Amino acid sequence: MPLYFSSPVSAVAGVGPAKAAALKTLGINSVYDLLHHFPRAYQNRKDVKTLCEAALSGEKCALVLSVGSTPQTALLKNRKTLTKFTVFDESGSCTVTFFNQGYLKSVFNVGDVFRFFGKVERFRSTWQLSSPDYEPLGGVRPLCDFYPIYPLTSGISQKVMQNIIGTALAALDGVPLDPIPEKIRNRANICSYAEALYSIHRPKNIESLAKAREYFMFEELFLFSAEIVRSKQNISTKEALPLSVTRADMKRFFETIPFKLTAAQTRVITEISADLKKSVPMHRLIQGDVGSGKTICAASAAYICIKSGFQCAIMAPTEILARQHYSDLCALFEKLEIKCQLLVGSMSAAKKREAHEKCASGEAQLIIGTHALIAEGVRFCNPGLFITDEQHRFGIAQRSALSDKKSEMTHFVPHTLAMTATPIPRTLALVLLSDIDISIIDELPPGRKKVSTFLVDESYRTRLEGFICKQCSEGKQVYIVCPAIENSGDEEEDCDLMSLDGSVISRKEELKLKSVFDCYTDFTARFPEIKFAYLHGKMSGREKDKIMSDFAAGKISVLISTTVIEVGVNVPNSTLMVIENAERFGLSQLHQLRGRVGRGEAKSWCILISDSEKEEVKQRLDAFCKTNDGFEIARADLALRGPGDFFAALGRERQHGKLSFRFASLCDNNDMLSLAFAEATALIEDDPSLEKKENECLRDALSQLSENNLA
Repeated sequence: MPLYFSSPVSAVAGVGPAKAAALKTLGINSVYDLLHHFPRAYQNRKDVKTLCEAALSGEKCALVLSVGSTPQTALLKNRKTLTKFTVFDESGSCTVTFFNQGYLKSVFNVGDVFRFFGKVERFRSTWQLSSPDYEPLGGVRPLCDFYPIYPLTSGISQKVMQNIIGTALAALDGVPLDPIPEKIRNRANICSYAEALYSIHRPKNIESLAKAREYFMFEELFLFSAEIVRSKQNISTKEALPLSVTRADMKRFFETIPFKLTAAQTRVITEISADLKKSVPMHRLIQGDVGSGKTICAASAAYICIKSGFQCAIMAPTEILARQHYSDLCALFEKLEIKCQLLVGSMSAAKKREAHEKCASGEAQLIIGTHALIAEGVRFCNPGLFITDEQHRFGIAQRSALSDKKSEMTHFVPHTLAMTATPIPRTLALVLLSDIDISIIDELPPGRKKVSTFLVDESYRTRLEGFICKQCSEGKQVYIVCPAIENSGDEEEDCDLMSLDGSVISRKEELKLKSVFDCYTDFTARFPEIKFAYLHGKMSGREKDKIMSDFAAGKISVLISTTVIEVGVNVPNSTLMVIENAERFGLSQLHQLRGRVGRGEAKSWCILISDSEKEEVKQRLDAFCKTNDGFEIARADLALRGPGDFFAALGRERQHGKLSFRFASLCDNNDMLSLAFAEATALIEDDPSLEKKENECLRDALSQLSENNLA
């Protein structure tokens, strides 16, 4: 039965309800999702060792061996069956064993040659190869030199994932046309989409894998460029209403603020005020370090908008952050006789209906919420300004959807303002956010305490645990951040791997990874008197918000989490941030995590734990410990580690339908980016609506991105 990209994953032979449910946890619902679930690494099976070499190495490796005896199956006492036979090469012989696979008697015939992949170990007086992978040498298809290793979930093993993807590739009824037109592919000297898709899953050799990587690098940069060009094209044709207030009104606003603004905040507010006076829509990003006071700058813009007679909406990436903004801003705006309204997904149907009515009637002047603001049915009466917090968490499509929530009675569009605490060097930001003007708050408010930062190794574990207990006994709260949710326990990975870029991933380093679940289980067993909780990205939004609310309320003493807390709530009582396997994070991301503590009056600490012996890692983490300047850290991160992890801090983690970078880098691939941007610009100038036949697939790809960004 032929398969199509749109077919449900359950249409793939061998995928029943249980496997389909397991795949769904990986975000795999369709055949498209399945075939875009790319390997995270590859086993190198090209490097074949002799039996003697394999026995001496003690590691998993590839061996080409001949079958020397007929397989025999015996019934064991525990009702299991054991099938075994001998194999040999020029250096010696050993026994191969399989449990509960009696059917293999018909697979292995004396004289047949197979490539095995496994570990040769001593068992009693003989060498043994237990339950290895095997592939017939000289079969119909040439053997793959690089064996794909996929991200997994419970219930899906490597073998199962490889078989499912192999079945889908074989049954796919053609690959849809390429989103990159052929003439552009030729100029970029890249292969076709179909070739790249097959090669990423089943590379014939290192060259075919490199070609596939190059295609997907260019595709990411090309779609990224096309989205930016189209966004700028839309902006340039629109008109906004000028917004301004009297000096007396602004004086009242500044007098209501319970603190004195810094010079940097005053400068940014001046830049925003100048933009709002224009009839061209403002598209400005406030970029400031953690704790620099971005929110009050955004509040001043909201005040100008509302005093000009229009509504303002603020969209936050999480419900808990939206509620925090609502609480903080209500306290300010109620004194200024401005009506605020909250709109989040967890509100009851009746409360949502009431909020919708107030938004549509204009009764609500400042509306603060989450993605619920762009839900179907939400309409504003006379919006003048839309603000997004943590701008990089929202795609262009989501920001556009918010802007579209205007009255159909006017052709004017709202001004837009965004905020981010992720430090982006200006030159890089101009590339990444070329459709936006940038205001930088490069000064922290007086009294902001420095977080003392230290780098330690495992030898400090006991002392660190004692320090955690001491903080909790004093009524303080602690974050512990781990790089993984859970350890895969996948035996297929019992060897060094090759990453997508050809670098080696050490199995020894992989085994040292701390996971949220392991950490939580260990701590709760040994310290039952302390209230622990865990948090990770695969939990539902409601679950995450509940945990963060409880932590903010002091009901949880220690929160063990992935980096999902890097954009979180203000918890002044948290005084200690512990980051496991710190070498796994970019410096910009470490800085975001460190920003979760040091928000109150008490002294705060950030402890990095790393056993890495690599000199460049030590250099990078030492640089982080020496400064609290986010912009200096961003520059160091780019110089010392490159942009890959820098973009991880910008939500780089690959998700289907989200325009993010898994293969490409805006810094390392400058030439490719320049070509992609030039090609996208020329194409869209020639065909602004992408109506030409040759651009249909590009239009569909961009539409798909928009739909999934809004999902």
